[in-house]
Amino acid sequence: MARIAGVDLPKKKKIEYALPYIYGIGLTLSRKILKDTGIDPNKRVYELTEDEISILNKEIANNYVVEGELRKIVQLNIKELMDLGCYRGLRHRRGLPVRGQRTKTNARTRKGKRKTVGAAKK
Repeated sequence: MARIAGVDLPKKKKIEYALPYIYGIGLTLSRKILKDTGIDPNKRVYELTEDEISILNKEIANNYVVEGELRKIVQLNIKELMDLGCYRGLRHRRGLPVRGQRTKTNARTRKGKRKTVGAAKK
């Protein structure tokens, strides 16, 4: 099992589709990384040599912000919005949709389980 950027990649997938398992790398960026490193995108993860794995690790570590570091940056950005007290920060603080979606109906994912007033279900 190949471990790249602290993530165990699935063995049987093509490397092109396995790299997006790393937080911060999507399919487009995966293809770009493989093109830059010269690794065949059709290779399966278990077919990679140790040299190829180390090349991928170096490329990702040196040129991209991924996993824990990226999560920390995103959380700091959200915290900054909340500290500023801007509209987006207030929406984050209240746990409501941030990007202008309707909330009269829908938005259950963001708002959570319904809070009913009155008798609870038996």
